[in-house]
Amino acid sequence: MRKTLPEKYYLDHFSEFLAFFSGASAALLDEKSRRFIADFQALPEPQQCIIARAANRKYAIINREHFYYEEINQPQVQLDALITSGWFGPLSEAPVWEMAGMLTKADVLQCLRDLGVSGFVVSAKKAELMTLLFDAVETQGWPSSLSVEHLLFCRFDSAMRYLLFLYFGNNKGRLNQFSMRDLGIMRTRQQAVSDQARFDIPEDAQAAFHYASGADEFDFLNNNELLALGAKPQPETFSTISQVYAERYHTKLGSKLLSIDRHAALQFLEKAPGDAAKEKWLREAYKEGRKDEVKAQLEAIIDSPASDTLLAFAEDFYQRKYHKKRTSVVTDMLRNASRTLQLDESQNQAVEQGVIAWYKRHNIEAWRTENRLWRSLFALTFWPILFEKDAPVTEFDRRPQSLKNNNFYTTFHTDIDALLAKVDNAAALMKHIAAMAAAHYGKANSLFLWGTKVLDPIKGLLAHAPIEQVLQVIKMMAEDFNSLRDGFPDIMVLENGLLRFEEIKAPGDQLRRNQLVSIQKLQQAGFEVQITQVSWYRDPQQPYAVVDIETTGGHSQYHRITEVGIVKIVNGEVVDEWQSLINPQRHIPSNITRLTGISNDMVVDAPVFAEIADAIDEFTQDCVFVAHNVNFDYGFIKQEFARLERPFRRPKLCTVRESRKAFPGLPSYSLANLTKHFEVKMEQHHRALSDARAAAELLVMSQQVD
Repeated sequence: MRKTLPEKYYLDHFSEFLAFFSGASAALLDEKSRRFIADFQALPEPQQCIIARAANRKYAIINREHFYYEEINQPQVQLDALITSGWFGPLSEAPVWEMAGMLTKADVLQCLRDLGVSGFVVSAKKAELMTLLFDAVETQGWPSSLSVEHLLFCRFDSAMRYLLFLYFGNNKGRLNQFSMRDLGIMRTRQQAVSDQARFDIPEDAQAAFHYASGADEFDFLNNNELLALGAKPQPETFSTISQVYAERYHTKLGSKLLSIDRHAALQFLEKAPGDAAKEKWLREAYKEGRKDEVKAQLEAIIDSPASDTLLAFAEDFYQRKYHKKRTSVVTDMLRNASRTLQLDESQNQAVEQGVIAWYKRHNIEAWRTENRLWRSLFALTFWPILFEKDAPVTEFDRRPQSLKNNNFYTTFHTDIDALLAKVDNAAALMKHIAAMAAAHYGKANSLFLWGTKVLDPIKGLLAHAPIEQVLQVIKMMAEDFNSLRDGFPDIMVLENGLLRFEEIKAPGDQLRRNQLVSIQKLQQAGFEVQITQVSWYRDPQQPYAVVDIETTGGHSQYHRITEVGIVKIVNGEVVDEWQSLINPQRHIPSNITRLTGISNDMVVDAPVFAEIADAIDEFTQDCVFVAHNVNFDYGFIKQEFARLERPFRRPKLCTVRESRKAFPGLPSYSLANLTKHFEVKMEQHHRALSDARAAAELLVMSQQVD
């Protein structure tokens, strides 16, 4: 049953949002935000509704002509009262980035032309054009072509943005998340919340907000403003989370300054915190000829690294620049790939899946792992600590605070070590993980997605890997989650009783720094890791599942499947077929019955999709999914699996596209016209198996063309 929201849901949500600041976070409020809350609560309800509606907007500018809501008594009168009392002001008070959100790039270009601004490049970024526009508006006002007299600026925006930052822990959170929660669209951790603040002191909260919001505004500042920021003293940080925002701020600003004043930029980057800024300074200082300074800094990092990521960079850069090694570690690893595997060219949309299918055909077991294996193993192992002891600040927090701050082990080392001591054998760890999965299945978390097969690769790992190696990796993740949160190899392979991990690289793929770090950590723990390079060819043994469906209509979101027909082809020959009518659990329109011949009476006793989903999944396993206009058939099948909360992913091939390539110049590439042109037998058009057979024959014909 579709959920609905009460009439003034937005006001209820706004009140719920403000109630948060009566608890532990009250100590973090500055004078402006404290006054905003008090003034809002003193307003009459209709005016509170106006403010709550405006606060829900994406930008701090509203068009009063569009501000009519039935549940608000005399909204324009209420707006006038709020303008008089200072809640809203003219558009001229709005920051450039707020107006940028309201205008399209085409609007900006037209305004520049109307104001007579010349010399701008049409292909320039919107932010650059907005800066030019605001400079012109300051002297000339807004052009008459742009109606701005009804636009109002929300003067309470800066207070609101700070409150939103304190509540959500970032500058992206919006109040509409409350509605998404109530509608059941968004899962939250409502039961786990405790009354705590994100920061210990207001100075740290304000510093974090300064850095988080400031970094978003750089694109709208001119060169002089950026240089002034670079020379300006910046607020001190007192926690890991504010340091993270400060690092991003300094790295981004330093990078922008490089194109304006390299000397000032290098001075700024040299003092800036964080790995990214340090790496940027080392690279740019080396270009400037400051080789001795850079060498000393690299040696200091290697002797005492701040992180594994920075160490990986320093060792590689040091070898290449000072020992004249010509290639990077990443390049060497790719060049010295453990093996090269030839795959059918149709697998280029899902390379890892294609490699797993290749192994399966050669009786070798393989699992798609990438980050999901290690992150799910990490989360389920430490669930009682991550999601119970490390309680969220608000129900919308998906990632535990200690992971955000990268101090999980520092904060909970006693609990972590005690838990790892209890699961010191594979059976004990698997029992613990299974219990956690059973108790918490489906609960919101930011580390992995739940699924019916989430434990399968974990079982494979624990059955064949030494437990000491497994525990070492998840402890390393606990100690430095930021460095090991991603970049893990794509697949896990069990061959001749031996387990290994493989990073799959198709032609043109690069090995990223985070992948290098994760691979090195796995190797450090004792795991075998290899790089598998893939090359393409046409594999005669690659199976193709040529699919056709009939439906109740043309939109997969609203309509349902009434019949599926599948023809399996290997090496140009039909090796199997599968067909079934399906009860769509809804009325089949008469025009559809006239088209397909499938009536409501024919499907009344047919299985529903859930009853034949396993058969379709198994029949198409390891196949290329082929159809005439493939996105239609694939989209419906994928949507049906999604309704069952099951994934469905196959590489796709379209016989329309293949026919166009193989037989250019034909007047039509519809299935009916192609079969007529090539005299392909089609027993009953718009019945699934008949159409699938015809499409299969077209596929074989197109593949025979050089």
